[in-house]
Amino acid sequence: MRKKAPKAGNYAFIDSQNVNLAIRDQGWILDWSRFRRYLQDKYHVTHAFIFIGYVPGNEQLYTSLQEAGFVLVFKPTLEIRKGKNTMTKGNVDAELVLHTMIEWNNYAKAIIISGDGDFHCVIEHLLAKGKLLHLMIPNQRKYSSLLRKFGPHIVFMSPLRGRLEYKKQHKKLK
Repeated sequence: MRKKAPKAGNYAFIDSQNVNLAIRDQGWILDWSRFRRYLQDKYHVTHAFIFIGYVPGNEQLYTSLQEAGFVLVFKPTLEIRKGKNTMTKGNVDAELVLHTMIEWNNYAKAIIISGDGDFHCVIEHLLAKGKLLHLMIPNQRKYSSLLRKFGPHIVFMSPLRGRLEYKKQHKKLK
């Protein structure tokens, strides 16, 4: 008797900068550990890829994300000067699209997590091939109008604030 191959799980592909800025713009901070558990419990996500710019000195952040169960895909960053200000820039769009295709045979369905219209093409392709589980948008009030056509597949993070908001642990007094 042949054993059946295990069913592939669902994969999440996360635009970290878009998620972080969109959530902070709403006045809260995402608890990434809770978010990872939520993706696993609600959507059966077995692999959650975070696409993130690499900044020396942020190793503690990267370690905590890995400990929470995320797979980090780093993008080199550039320091861009605008007048007296310096801005760190690392565009992860190409990496997210590429890894969605590289991992194609390894997942049943994909969740793209971003409100960026640059992902329109990959979302459309996933949908056409029956591989899109959801498009998860961090801020339901601010996202690209290019994504509106995926309405039935959109879920928003905004209403999840009570579940996913980072809450500082208070030290217990002895």
